[in-house]
Parts: sequence; structure tokens; C-alpha cells
Amino acid sequence: MTRPASNTEDSFAARVLRWAGRHGRSDLPWQQQPTPYRVWVSEIMLQQTQVATVIPYYQRFMLRFPNVQSLAEAPLDDVLHLWSGLGYYARARNLQRAAQRIRDEHGGVFPTEFEAVAALPGIGQSTAGAILALACNQRLPILDGNVRRVLARFHAVEGWPGEKPVEQQLWQLAETHTPQREVAAYTQAIMDLGATLCTRAHPACESCPVAEDCRAHQLQRETDFPAARPRKKLPIKRVRMLLLMQDGRLLLQRRPPSGIWGGLWGFPELTTEQDIEAWCRQRFGAAPSAQQTMPGLRHTFSHFHLDIEPVLLDITPATMQDAEGDIWFEPASPPRVGLAKPVTKLLETLKATLGETADDAHSQMRLVG
Repeated sequence: MTRPASNTEDSFAARVLRWAGRHGRSDLPWQQQPTPYRVWVSEIMLQQTQVATVIPYYQRFMLRFPNVQSLAEAPLDDVLHLWSGLGYYARARNLQRAAQRIRDEHGGVFPTEFEAVAALPGIGQSTAGAILALACNQRLPILDGNVRRVLARFHAVEGWPGEKPVEQQLWQLAETHTPQREVAAYTQAIMDLGATLCTRAHPACESCPVAEDCRAHQLQRETDFPAARPRKKLPIKRVRMLLLMQDGRLLLQRRPPSGIWGGLWGFPELTTEQDIEAWCRQRFGAAPSAQQTMPGLRHTFSHFHLDIEPVLLDITPATMQDAEGDIWFEPASPPRVGLAKPVTKLLETLKATLGETADDAHSQMRLVG
């Protein structure tokens, strides 16, 4: 049953704020000079990604793209290269698309009206609220994964938050608990509470400032809330990745702009039914002179597993016909472009096989050929 937040000093928001004053995080890089642009980049990076993972990516990204203009005008390869390893690459493409919209429609100044922010590519209701609450102290509720978990437990909200009625109930609770003042501090505080104490698997209820009134805690059912997404078996897709080598150099091709790993660079892909030799003759005018199947790997997306069969091939240089847009590079020196995680893993495996060290896979980056 939903309870309205109290207006007393012992209200939910007041207790969360007091806890954050002693235990909250205040040294995260995006908390320093929290402009709408800096907060926006951090919020997009933090979607589906933990803080510890994001921090070095954020710092490198901000050095290269310190403002909207620099991001809007950068080559997409530069953006994707700095995003490589964070996953969910549509976030990076949308980030640049939004920067270009801000440049073209808002004079290069990040908007501060909720409707304008929420209309930008890749930004929804919660992200728009977080940007304007954290950077501008506007009273806007948020409902990211951490906040959703805190509120679902505090009020013992039954059901999976992906269902519309449950989501609407949680938004109403988020609105109820958001205070009139200290909105930026509260927004950061409730996110910190969910990230550090009210965690998914092992909530630290003994340290929680609102545990006394938490319905899930009272029921001793903390991990029942929020309810998990209904489980269904993920389908399995299979693909071959061709590691084509010419005189010690590897081939990369840009992927289509949409779909998985859209806009990134990767190895040519074939279905497991396609004939490798016939494909090489048709695509490159040359047959492989040697071929070796490498250990397979699985990459899991939210909606399917992808089983990858890597095949290392040597192509006869004398008959090689380059296609426009191909990149040939030395494995020790990958190009400064966006690479999908499995491609990076295969590069490291190949370098180890060739006697190279895997530690400097991204340290000396230059194009070859």
C-alpha cells in the first residue's frame, strides 16, 4: 500500500539526505563542475554500466570532447573508439546525434527545459529529470534502476517494473518523495543509496537510513522487490568471424550504421552455412592459402546469445583485391576506431598466439596501409 511521504524532518527524503551527508559519494568526476553537458554524458554512460567501469571512460571522453561543439563535430569513429568496451553502442551514436541537434537547434547550448531535453535522441523521462535535477536543481523525479529498487522495496511494490501499471506507481512514488528543496542533493543521494546499500542481491539493511519503515524489510522479503523480469530462454545465433591476414596484417570492415554494433568496425562475418573459400574468391578475388579455426566465444545480448566461431585465414597477396573502405592493420597496432568487444577479445587472443603482449592492445594506435 502506498504511503505519502511525511513533511516532518524524519521524512524519507530528509533521512536519505542526512545519510548522504555522511556516507554519500561526492568525489565522482561528473560531480565536479556539474554542468548539464557533463552530467548528461555521465548519465548516458551510467545506463546499464557500473560507476567503477564508467569513470575512466568518462575522463577520457571529456578530455577529447569537453563541450557540445567538440562532440557534435567529431568523426563518429573517434566517438565510438572512446566508447569501445562500454557496450550498448547506440548510446554513443545517440549522444553524438543529440549533440548535433543541440548545435543546430539550440545554438550549441544544452537546453534546460524538460521537454526540450527529453526530446533529444537517447534521453528519456528519467535521464532528462536526472540531468536537470543534478545540474540545475530543478524539481524533477527520476526512476533509474537504483531508485526503482529503493522505492519498490520501501513500499513493497509488487510486480515487474516493466509492466506499465507498476511503472506508473513507481513514478508516482518518485514524485511524492522528491523534496521541494535540495533536489540535486536528494537525487544524488537516492541513487547512491540504491548503488551502495540497497543493492540487488545483498542489501545492507542494517546501515540503511530508511530501513525502519521499509515494507520489504519488515516482511523480510528484501530481494523479492522489485520483481524480476519474467524469464524466457534466450535464442542462440551463430556466426563466423573471419580474421583475414595479408603479410601479417588483419582486415577490418565497418558494420552497417544500425543493428548490433552499428557503426563499429569488425571482422567480416559469414553464416555457418556459407562456404569460406567461395566467399573469399567472390569478395577478394583470392582463395585463402591457409585456414585455422580458433576457440569459439559467446557474446550475450539482452535478447539473444551470439556464438562466434573465429577463423584465421591467410590470403595470397599477389591476387588480393582491396575493397573500398577496408582497413588493414598490424595486430599490435589496432586503428583508432570503435571495436566491438568480441573483436577486441579476438585481437588479444591472436596477439598472444603471435607472441605479442596483450597489455598494449590500445596503447600504440595507428592506421596501416
